[in-house]
Amino acid sequence: MSILNRASMEYRLAHLLSEDEPLMINKHLTAAFLSVIALAVLSQAQATAAAQAVSYPSITELNQLVANLQQTSQSAQLDLARLRVEKWKADSGTKQQTEKDSASINQNLQMALPGMLADLKNSPENLTLTFKVYRTLDLLYDVFGSVVESTGAFGTKEEFQALNKDLGALEDSRRAFAGRMDKLASSKEAELGELRTALQAARAEAAPKKTVVDDTAPAPPKKPPVHKKAAAKPATPAPQPTPHP
Repeated sequence: MSILNRASMEYRLAHLLSEDEPLMINKHLTAAFLSVIALAVLSQAQATAAAQAVSYPSITELNQLVANLQQTSQSAQLDLARLRVEKWKADSGTKQQTEKDSASINQNLQMALPGMLADLKNSPENLTLTFKVYRTLDLLYDVFGSVVESTGAFGTKEEFQALNKDLGALEDSRRAFAGRMDKLASSKEAELGELRTALQAARAEAAPKKTVVDDTAPAPPKKPPVHKKAAAKPATPAPQPTPHP
C-alpha cells in the first residue's frame, strides 16, 4: 500500500468517527491530514529523485567542464606568478591594486574553487552548487579582467597575451556553467510541476464531500390532512317495564 492510499484510509476512518463531534475538530483533522499528504508527496518525490541515477551524458558534460576549468586555473596561476608588477612604469596605486587583485584571484583558484568542484562532482545535478561555481567564476572574471587591462597598459607583451588567453578560457567556462545551470533549472521546474499535480490530486481526494442544498427549489405541495370519521356509538336499549304482581 502506497503512502497516499494509507494516509487516505486513515483520514476516512477519522472522519467517520468524528461525524458527531463539533465542526472545529473536523477542520483541524482536515488541515492536519492535508499537511501529512503534502509531506508524504514531497518525501516520495525526493526519494524518487535521489534513487534516480544521474544520466551518463550529464556526468560526461560536467567532467568535461570541470577538466577545462581546472586546466584554466592552473594556467592562470602560472601566468600570474610570472607577472613582474614591481617593474611596471606605473603609479604605486595601480601596482598595489594589481598585486592585491592577483593575490585574491590566486586565493580563490587555489582554495575556494577546488572544494566547490569536488562538492559538485559528488552531486552533479545540484542546482545550488552549480550556481555557486558560476557565481565564483563571474566574480573571478571581473577581477581578472582588471588585471589583464592593467597588464596591457604597463606590462610586457608576453605577460598580456598569456593573461588575456587565460581570461578568454575563464569566460568560456563561465558561459558553459551558465548553460548547464539553465538546463538543470528547466529540469527542476518540470519536477516541481509534477509534484504540484500530485499534491493537487491528493488534496482533491482528501477533501470531504459536501451536500449542496438548493434553497431556491420550490417546496413540494403539502397533502391535505385526512380526518378520520368517529366510530358510531352503540344504541342504548330502551328500559323494560317492570311487571306488577
